[in-house]
Amino acid sequence: MLLLQDGVLAFLSAVGLTTIVWAAAGALLHLGGRPAIPGLLLVLPLKGEALAMEADVRELRRVQGSLPGAKIVLADCGLTPDAQALARYLADREKNAALVPAGELTAEI
Repeated sequence: MLLLQDGVLAFLSAVGLTTIVWAAAGALLHLGGRPAIPGLLLVLPLKGEALAMEADVRELRRVQGSLPGAKIVLADCGLTPDAQALARYLADREKNAALVPAGELTAEI
């Protein structure tokens, strides 16, 4: 019985020590974070009704979370009035997003 207790105690000690080392290494490696990339634009060209616009913006927002300093640009390449209103709403809702007509896209860059 003493052998079993010693084995369980050794196992739990090894698991605990491994957890502590793993947490310390993770904290040290993620301490600096990711540096911001200034001027990085995530451009989404939109045309017509742009049926998948909301899903595309959601995906760009997810990507933007891993790229600090990135800006989402919704390029209006001939949207319908309803789609343009939705794009304007989505751009206003996001903190680093803009709706830009295609002709003015070079000014944004």
